[in-house]
Amino acid sequence: MRVEAFAPAKVNLYLQITGRRADGYHLVDSLVAFADVGDRVIAEPAEDLSLAVIGPEAGGLTSASDDNLVLQAARLFAAHMGITTGAALRLKKHLPIAAGIGGGSSDAAATLRALRRLWQVSVDDAAMQTLALRLGADVPACISGRAVWVAGIGERVEPAADLPDAGLLLANPRRQLPTASVFATRRGPYSEAARFAPMPARVAGLAELLMLRRNDLTEAAIELIPEIGAVLTRLGALPGALLTRISGSGATCFALFADRSEAEHARKALTIAEPGWWCAAGCFVAADELSR
Repeated sequence: MRVEAFAPAKVNLYLQITGRRADGYHLVDSLVAFADVGDRVIAEPAEDLSLAVIGPEAGGLTSASDDNLVLQAARLFAAHMGITTGAALRLKKHLPIAAGIGGGSSDAAATLRALRRLWQVSVDDAAMQTLALRLGADVPACISGRAVWVAGIGERVEPAADLPDAGLLLANPRRQLPTASVFATRRGPYSEAARFAPMPARVAGLAELLMLRRNDLTEAAIELIPEIGAVLTRLGALPGALLTRISGSGATCFALFADRSEAEHARKALTIAEPGWWCAAGCFVAADELSR
């Protein structure tokens, strides 16, 4: 039996910091979407747990070190469920590392979903999200891979209404940016939660609502990596771009377009202008993509 799970890129359509706990963790309010661009986790039966990392963005992860979130997720799930068999895991890495699009977190969530099927374990998404929090604040949101509202430190995850059809362009200047550094650099007042309803039926309406919100980590991210400002400027100048913003703590930025075709056209233009950047075009993930 061979099981494959998709690990989509996580995109914070907005991210506002609403406070900070006594233990130092920041509280957030965010609408999290997922793109049909991402990594893949493949799991097959084996006596022991093992991991091989392949793909165009595998550099730095090829050693499959013990701190890799895929291995951590597999070991945590096996211990929690009392599983004594193993699994041979392969991670096809297409998303850049430390890029603000939840690559490691989405990989961990995909690992949990893959092993749930491989080991035929009966556990629902809510229980998986509780377990996933032990791997990191972003992992619970990645369990379902569908649009969600996120609050608390990331542990409060609620389904969002279906997002309108849209094109997405992701761009990263090939700079890694640790999340902890961005939060430590952030200054200024906290924001109010800004959830909205109903969900607009068209992407133009969604973009208008998102313009009234922000990513509170933007200034800190640009202070640490000034090139992010150039990425945002480039994206904003692309024909058809409805909204530009950094995702998560950066350095990846995104632009919303009317459809995938416009996003792909913009990707080609951006790749010519900035051949050294990582760029990917897509749309919001389809309901059945996680199992393909």
